[in-house]
Amino acid sequence: MRKLGIIGGTSWNSTALYYRYINEGVARALGGMHSARLLIESVDLAPYAALQRAGRLEEAQAMIVAAGQNLAAGGAEAILIASNTTNRYAPAVEAATGLPLLHIADPTIARLKAEGRKRIALFGTRYVMTEDFARTRYEAAGLEVMQLRPDWIDEIDRIIFDELVLGRASRTSERTFRTMITELDKQKADAIVLGCTELCLAIRARANVLPVYDTTAIHAEAAVDWLLEDRRTDSAAA
Repeated sequence: MRKLGIIGGTSWNSTALYYRYINEGVARALGGMHSARLLIESVDLAPYAALQRAGRLEEAQAMIVAAGQNLAAGGAEAILIASNTTNRYAPAVEAATGLPLLHIADPTIARLKAEGRKRIALFGTRYVMTEDFARTRYEAAGLEVMQLRPDWIDEIDRIIFDELVLGRASRTSERTFRTMITELDKQKADAIVLGCTELCLAIRARANVLPVYDTTAIHAEAAVDWLLEDRRTDSAAA
């Protein structure tokens, strides 16, 4: 099995989901007591988030690049960044480490296109919803990313940082998301993309009127595929 390095901690709650989902996926595929070969470099979210809020993006990037270099030094053969927002630094991590990087958006884009989705609403941190680094990757794949209302952007960002990164989701916030998704259905959205790895704590895929694509779960599935690719290739050759 290959060895995967994970840059986590932004937040640790979603990183814990990645660890569980990836190990569950490997166990399902291989059976018995099998588990994933993982290295985790967990970033301290508080100073990292403060740098981002202050617009000190070069310093924030340096933290993430250093985390990637630590993983490379530890023997990782590829890197996964367990955060939609932090994938803004994916090119820098890939360049600094020389390792392949499993980008968070790519497997979700592949699934959206395979299932015929064309017009999506992208929920996430303010950075994901308003800056180009996330939406342009979806748009380059031919998907229309809807423009969200400014008050929705404020509220989604607030819920993420006041609740979800702390591992909790209020009933009020869950109702807020259901109301938003119902309105987006009226606006002819095809799907909702949870472009923040903590949003799955507040939005249930099966409890909404639109298809919901959880980037955390989809990214973890892609990680399992990568981890086991050599074994599957060997089995096919045999």
